This record gives sequence, C-alpha cells and structure tokens, in this order.
Amino acid sequence: MNAPDKTATAANMVTIVPESEIGGLMDAASAFDAVEATFAAMARGDAYNFPVIREAIGHADALYGFKSGFDKAALALGLKSGGYWPGNEARGLTNHQSTVILFDADTGRVKALVGGNLLTALRTAAASAVSIAHLSRKDSKVLGMVGAGHQSAFQMRAACAQRDFDKVVGWNYHPEMLSRLEDTAKELGLPFEAVEREDLCAQADVIITITSSHDAQLMADWVKPGTHVACMGTDTKGKQEVDPALLARASVFTDEVAQSVTLGEAQHAVAQGLIKEADITPIGAVIEGTAKGRTSDDQVTLFDGTGVGLQDLAVAAKVVDLALKAGKAQQVPF
Repeated sequence: MNAPDKTATAANMVTIVPESEIGGLMDAASAFDAVEATFAAMARGDAYNFPVIREAIGHADALYGFKSGFDKAALALGLKSGGYWPGNEARGLTNHQSTVILFDADTGRVKALVGGNLLTALRTAAASAVSIAHLSRKDSKVLGMVGAGHQSAFQMRAACAQRDFDKVVGWNYHPEMLSRLEDTAKELGLPFEAVEREDLCAQADVIITITSSHDAQLMADWVKPGTHVACMGTDTKGKQEVDPALLARASVFTDEVAQSVTLGEAQHAVAQGLIKEADITPIGAVIEGTAKGRTSDDQVTLFDGTGVGLQDLAVAAKVVDLALKAGKAQQVPF
C-alpha cells in the first residue's frame, strides 16, 4: 500500500474555529483594526462586496441570507451565511446566528469554517466605533443608546473605547430590557439614566441606534447640533430607525453606498427624494483622507452602518490566525 501523501493531505485540511473559542481569541480592539482596514481597502478599490441575499424564509419569522466579498490585498475571499431568528432568545440562544466560510483565493478550496455569532457582534460594534473615532466631536461626553438588545452591550463598550464619555442615557421600546444598558454602563464605570427619546437626543453627543425597527424612532428636529448618529440596525429593505429628514439635515456616511441606498437607513431618504446617492460618503474615504469627515462642531454627522460581508471576512481571517497561533483551531481533512 502506498504511503499517504502528506503534502496533499495538508493542502486539503480545513481549519475550524468553533464559536466557543472566539471569545478567548478576538477582542474589540482587534475587531476595530480589522474593520477600519477593510473600510480603507474598499475606498482604495482593493476590496469589494458582492450583492447581498437576505430573505424572509416563511418559517419561525426568520430572515436568512448571505454576505460575501473579496479583498484582493488581503486575499480574503468568502461568505457569511446566517440571519435573524427572533424566537431564539426564549430558547437561550442569540437571535442572530451565522457562520463564516473562507476560501483560498488562489484555488477556490474551502480554507476555514468559523463561528460567526460573536464575530458579528464584534464587527458590528467595531463599525460604529470606527465612525465615532472619525466623525464624532472629540469632546463628546454623553452617549445615547437607542435599543437594549444583545448587540447593545457590544456597541456601548466599543463606543466608550473611542471617546471619554462621562454618562450614558438610554431608551428601549421594552423598558424592562434597559437593565442590560445599565449593567454595561456600570461595568464601564459610567452612570446610566433611562430617558425618553426626545430627552436622549437633547443630552447625547453621540447616539447609537441598534434596533430591529420598521418605523422611525428618532425625529430630525430632536437631534441637537454637533451630534454624531450611528444607525446600526437597518440592514434590510423596510427597516428604519430614524426620520428620513435627519439624513437630509446631516452629513451622511456609510460602509457601502450601494447597500446604504437599497437596504440601509438611506433607503427611505433616497426614495423620498430628500437625498441622492451622491450625497453619501463612504467612511473608508474619510479614513484614507480622500474625503472630508466632520468639518465643524455644529455639524450633524450620521453613519449608516449596513454591515458588509468584507467586515465578516476580515474578522474571521484574523481569528483564524489567532486560533492557529494559540493552538485553539481544529484542522480536519476535507
């Protein structure tokens, strides 16, 4: 019998990083760096996303889809498959479920399979944190949180790493969930106050909206001059978190313009003729220095965080490297 071809066997190994290992490998700072670099690569034309597929499956009220792309500089090729199952929390699971699959850009072979739930939370929070770092006033002191679901704690922690906030104010459609915001603020050493939405806007210098709403939760005239708003919940046609007139009032930035106008927060303002696609600036261009970000202390800035597949690939590729170095990855023939 011929001896096994060890070279061929190694070449066909797939690296698996299970969900249970992600928390011990990937942190918010690493996610921030990966996402910021991805946005910059997109602005340079080195990376691009493929069209998103996201559909209601007609079962369990679930939304399911694929996000994918290719970063030719990092040779990151792959997809994230998953979606939103609103009944999962009652089952002791997170509502968002996903898995990232990475492929070898030279051969098309499957290279890695990575648990995507925590990575999705980290990369989503990292995106809003990147917007805060590049667009909010440096003297911002009050953080406003609209939404108190699972993702909100990640958003708050990531935001507080970018600005020296001295207070958090929060609102949620279900007030009984605000304890998550209060507990996270306490963990960060900050006082927390539950407020109504208009009062939240009157106090906050930075506002993060992270809901699954299909109706505007914040009105344009509530937001005070100089505020930065990061809209992180709208990633599907029909969803909406803020008054479309707010986008007409603000300087609007996004992760990807094509997604912003079709399934992001800008879909409503564009449909109503309040803004045009050309009015939206990719945040990667601000990072690269080819476009202006905030230009005055009174300017209202808004980041439409739609969530792009390249973000998922970037954090997944990073965690694969970390897992291999730490001996936490599983490798199996495929």
